[in-house]
Amino acid sequence: MSNFIEEFYYGNIEPQSLSTEITPKLKKKLSALVKKEEELTEMLPEKEKELFVNYVLAYNEFSSIGNSDSFISGFRLGARFTYDAFVK
Repeated sequence: MSNFIEEFYYGNIEPQSLSTEITPKLKKKLSALVKKEEELTEMLPEKEKELFVNYVLAYNEFSSIGNSDSFISGFRLGARFTYDAFVK
């Protein structure tokens, strides 16, 4: 097990690459989202389109930070379960 931790430390294991398959359900939702975004940007005048694009970028940054926080919380929770199972 310590070899896994060492490989992770040196960057040889990337959690993002472990789950690269998009489920059909998620793919369908993503397709609908992209379609709605395209429809909306086509309807907007240039100034509003720029505002919308900036909003989407800001939301993506917010979402990325939230996903990172959730990953960290989940990892810590798993570590607590492991600690409780093997130490207590």
